[in-house]
Amino acid sequence: MKKKVISICLLVILTIVSFGFIMNAQGVAGEGDWITQYKVEDPISGQLLLEANFKTGENRTVSSVFVGSEIKVTITLDLPVTSPDTILRLTTSLISPESRDSFWKLVTQEYQLWQYNPNEQTVQFYQVTGQLVLELYGKIPSSAVGNVAIPYTLVTLYGPTGETLDFIKVRVVTLEMAEYDNLLIQKEEKLQSLKTGGVALGYIELYENILDQSKVEASNGNVDGAIALLNALSVANEPVTSVSYMEVLFLPAVGILAALTVVFGLMFIRGRGKVGYMLQVLEDQIRDLEGLTLRASKIDRTISASLESVKDRLRDIVGV
Repeated sequence: MKKKVISICLLVILTIVSFGFIMNAQGVAGEGDWITQYKVEDPISGQLLLEANFKTGENRTVSSVFVGSEIKVTITLDLPVTSPDTILRLTTSLISPESRDSFWKLVTQEYQLWQYNPNEQTVQFYQVTGQLVLELYGKIPSSAVGNVAIPYTLVTLYGPTGETLDFIKVRVVTLEMAEYDNLLIQKEEKLQSLKTGGVALGYIELYENILDQSKVEASNGNVDGAIALLNALSVANEPVTSVSYMEVLFLPAVGILAALTVVFGLMFIRGRGKVGYMLQVLEDQIRDLEGLTLRASKIDRTISASLESVKDRLRDIVGV
């Protein structure tokens, strides 16, 4: 009886170990399971755009990856075990490059591929323990993104039954989205300097509110509106004071920017149906800001100048 129990236990243990080995050999879909590193470059200039090394955890982004651009992707795969009858497939979603006549270039010449055709979007190879390095050339299709920056899948590694083993995704943007990204970085750096420069808390709160609202607009695809919000932050002189009336004075300004966000949201989501009404509401609030500016001028000219600058920016955006 004891021998029978021991035999069953050993069988269970061997089953668990075998199952764990199979799972480790097959991998789970996700960046870094099979593809251990990659880098994306401009195929003409050789400029590095971004790179990632999943072994070391190091990631670096040098420049944006634009929709419609040609790129070169150097892919490194580390295959942990040999399965001589298993054929893996690496497929790209890029379209044919204009700068060359093929998608693929085999870097590790000693690695055996299966029915290799560099002009096809898919390259196949036997699962053999070792490292496989490939270069991929292609163009990101114009239909890859709309008005929102998205994680775009450059390549996908498939197993023998069509299961996804690994993939490479990069953030693809339009020129407008890249402009917003750069402007946002500048404004966030400016925000840190405001916090350390003794600027009024009310103004900092307004600044942060506009930054947050611009991110919402950008995530909804209203990039022009997001850029306009950030441009409204360019004032001549930020109020440097700590008196409490500053926060009271800037509360209406926060409301105005909230109304502005609603306007941009409606323009993007619903078209022009209710924009006229919302613009009228915003114009009324701009007039309220004029009165606020006048009262502020009797207290502090710096505050008045700042409010005047915000008001002018809003007028430019609305067109009144």
